[in-house]
Amino acid sequence: MADTSGTSSTSNDGSGEGPQRTPSGNSVLAHMMQNKVETTLWLTRIFTIVCSILFLIPLLGDNPYIFYQRALIAAAATSALRLHQRIPQVQLNMEFLRRLFTEDSSHYLIYCLIFLYSYPVTMCLIPVFLFAVLHACSFTKTILNLMGPTSLMFVRNMINKLEAQQVNILRFIASTEIFLMPAIIILIFSGKCSIFLPFLYYRFLTLRYASRRNPYCRTLFYEFRLAAEHLCSRPQCPQFLRKSVLRRDQLHLSAGTTCTDVNYLVDQITETISTIHKGLASAT
Repeated sequence: MADTSGTSSTSNDGSGEGPQRTPSGNSVLAHMMQNKVETTLWLTRIFTIVCSILFLIPLLGDNPYIFYQRALIAAAATSALRLHQRIPQVQLNMEFLRRLFTEDSSHYLIYCLIFLYSYPVTMCLIPVFLFAVLHACSFTKTILNLMGPTSLMFVRNMINKLEAQQVNILRFIASTEIFLMPAIIILIFSGKCSIFLPFLYYRFLTLRYASRRNPYCRTLFYEFRLAAEHLCSRPQCPQFLRKSVLRRDQLHLSAGTTCTDVNYLVDQITETISTIHKGLASAT
């Protein structure tokens, strides 16, 4: 309908470009008004992207911590709104809580609240930034299609490249989620974060490990566990690391329980960092 009206107005006025801009602008605005929730999600994701960039590259000269908090607040708002889409009605029962914590949006709502008032950790902005970029692509592509098939081709090419690398980006996000745990433990030893932060983040990791929609965290935990066992089996591996891995395996086998990859890897990271810290303390 929009293309037909644009063609007829062009033949009547004799103008080739002027009348085509108005219908495209009206169609974009009409699409945004008809999809207010999706538009709000798109705007909060764009705001997350901008604040994350301004935290890493302080172009405006303000306190970078302000943009750090704004990026997490915008990401939390996105997760809360997306969670409301997935579960519109609140119920006070266990089934609702189970369903709530199986949603990825609730995971990242918890994630943003964990790091919102903590010491600024640059790594924690990587997942929210990349998720905002990936999820904003589809709505941006829809807007570009409404604007015209040849509008902003460099943006279209960038979106196509991002979509082609989606699996690699999701794997990178999952690896960042995993390696945030040793970073938090190191921050504890340096006195820059609360002692409760690793326990809260550990619960977030267990939720990500059990995620139904995003298997990449679970896959990377398994791959890292196999890599750790392979490295510990090599003769170049330090003896204390090999002993700690073997002792951890024997404890779980003797207990007759199955060790999940997240518990295994977190235990190895914690014990390794504690051993290194004790060695440095005794050396000084």
